[in-house]
Amino acid sequence: MTQTPTAPKGAPGETRAHFTVPAKHPMVTVLGSGDALLRVIEKAFPKADIHVRGNQVSAAGEAAEVALIQRLFDEMMLVLRTGQPMTEDAVERSIAMLRASENGSAEAGEETPAEVLTQNILSSRGRTIRPKTLNQKRYVDAIDKHTIVFGIGPAGTGKTYLAMAKAVQALQSKQVTRIILTRPAVEAGERLGFLPGTLYEKIDPYLRPLYDALHDMLDPDSIPKLMASGTIEVAPLAYMRGRTLNDAFIILDEAQNTNPEQMKMFLTRLGFESKIVITGDITQVDLPGGTKSGLRQVRDILDGVPDVHFSMLTSQDVVRHKLVGRIVDAYEQYDSRNGK
Repeated sequence: MTQTPTAPKGAPGETRAHFTVPAKHPMVTVLGSGDALLRVIEKAFPKADIHVRGNQVSAAGEAAEVALIQRLFDEMMLVLRTGQPMTEDAVERSIAMLRASENGSAEAGEETPAEVLTQNILSSRGRTIRPKTLNQKRYVDAIDKHTIVFGIGPAGTGKTYLAMAKAVQALQSKQVTRIILTRPAVEAGERLGFLPGTLYEKIDPYLRPLYDALHDMLDPDSIPKLMASGTIEVAPLAYMRGRTLNDAFIILDEAQNTNPEQMKMFLTRLGFESKIVITGDITQVDLPGGTKSGLRQVRDILDGVPDVHFSMLTSQDVVRHKLVGRIVDAYEQYDSRNGK
C-alpha cells in the first residue's frame, strides 16, 4: 500500500495521508461486508477522519494516529496477501497490538500483527488453527523451544486448544509417536475404578473436553483406532503414576486442581524425546478447602530452571465471546477489592 502525505490542513498539527489498496485486493476484503471492518477502524480512531473512494483511502488527524492507521492498513495487506481473510476480531486485535507497541508497553515485542495472525499451527478438515493474540503466539513459540511449558490464564484464552494443536502437529510430523492427554478428576477422588467400561466406550466427563478438541483436529473416524493402538491416550492423572513417558507429547489440563504431590509426580514422568505442556487457571481451583494447588506452587519451585517456560495469558487473550473477557476482568477486580 502506498502513502502520500500532504501538507497539513485544518487544525494545527493535523496530518493527512492517502493510501492506495492494490487492485488484487477487492475492497470488500479490506473494508468488510457492509463496511464492518471500516466501522471497527473508525471506532478505534474517533479523532481521525477516514474516507474511502474506490481503492483510495485517506486519513486525516493527529500525526501519531494517522501513522497508526497507515501501519494498520499495511498489516492488513500482509495478512490478506496470504489468502487469509480479515475479521472484525482480527482488526481489533491488530489495533491493540499496534497501540501497545506505540506506547512502549512491556507486553509489546518485535512481533507484528501480521506475524501473529498468519502463523499456521495445524490445518485440518478445511480450517486452520492459528494464534489470535501476541501472548498466544509467544505461548506456541515457547512450546516449540522448551521441553516443559506452563500455559496459565483464564478460561477462553486457548491454553489447552493450542497445546492440543501442537500435539497433533508433532504427531503428524513424527516428532513424537504418541499423544497423552490427562486431567485430575477432583470430584472423583482420582479413583482408578471411576471409569466404567473402556475409554473408547464411555469417555469420563472430566476428560470429555480433551476428547472433543481432538474431534476438531483429526478425522473423527480415526480417533478410536488411534486410541485403541495407544497412539492417543486420554486418561485421568492417576493413570500416570509409576510410568516413564518416552517419545510423547503430554498435556496436563486443569492443572490448578493438582495438589503439590500430584504435580511433582506428573513432572517426573517425563521421559526421553518427550514434551510436556501443563495448562490451568489459578483463579478457578476446585480442590477441597485447605489443599494447596500444585500449579500455584510450581512457579516458585521451577522459576529459573533451564528448559522450563511459564506463559502467562490474560483476559486480553480470551478468544471466546467478548463478554467472557469482561467477565474475567470483573472477577479479577472483585477478588482484588476483597483481598483474594
